[in-house]
Amino acid sequence: MNAAAPTTLVIIVEDDRAIAEGLALNMKLQGYASEVIGDGETALERIEAARPDLVLLDITLPRRSGLWVLEQLRQRANQVPIIVLSARQDESDKVAALGLGADDYITKPFALAELFARVAAVLRRSRLGRTQGPRPAEEPAAPARLLRFADVVVDLEGRTVQRGGQPVKLTHLEFELLTFLFRNRGRVYTREELLRHVWGLQQGQARTVDNFVAQLRAKLEDDPDRPQHLLTVRGSGYRFAPA
Repeated sequence: MNAAAPTTLVIIVEDDRAIAEGLALNMKLQGYASEVIGDGETALERIEAARPDLVLLDITLPRRSGLWVLEQLRQRANQVPIIVLSARQDESDKVAALGLGADDYITKPFALAELFARVAAVLRRSRLGRTQGPRPAEEPAAPARLLRFADVVVDLEGRTVQRGGQPVKLTHLEFELLTFLFRNRGRVYTREELLRHVWGLQQGQARTVDNFVAQLRAKLEDDPDRPQHLLTVRGSGYRFAPA
């Protein structure tokens, strides 16, 4: 049985023909429609025009890098789900990609089973967000549900965050991780548990969680090196302390 509806379009942005064709073939076997693009400038134009369900985006591309494509899309308020692929082991690339709004990051070489688990999880979260959608105009809006800690206010209805009265841009997964930890404040979660609950993955790279926590600290903590809310429990994982 195919894993995806045939209308699900995945754009693969990859300049290595062998890798791109292999991914496209495996996408087809999983039931996804796919399209391959080999450079950054063309990718940006095509993603904007085709409105795919998901983008697999390599960092190292001709003409323009994958990070440039990612930045341009987010600046244009295009929230298409993006999984960044990279052969680089440099931690700064991963931090940059997540900071620019990537939904996930996977390092080559990767197992196809892991890639498709991540693809399915990202698509599932995206579809859930779309099905919730805005309320009809004639229906009175319920009072916004707010989460507060320190000078941070999280609006669950509008999916917005303010700190000190100023808006803070969080990616979809940063928002999900923050609200999950807040709702379960005081409890310690391992990285593996967070991958299951927030990412929807049974397996994954624990460093993914570390990078997302670091991004949240940089945006929401007064001193990210000495966090007061997003706390590391040495040898165990993370917990949230509201005060």
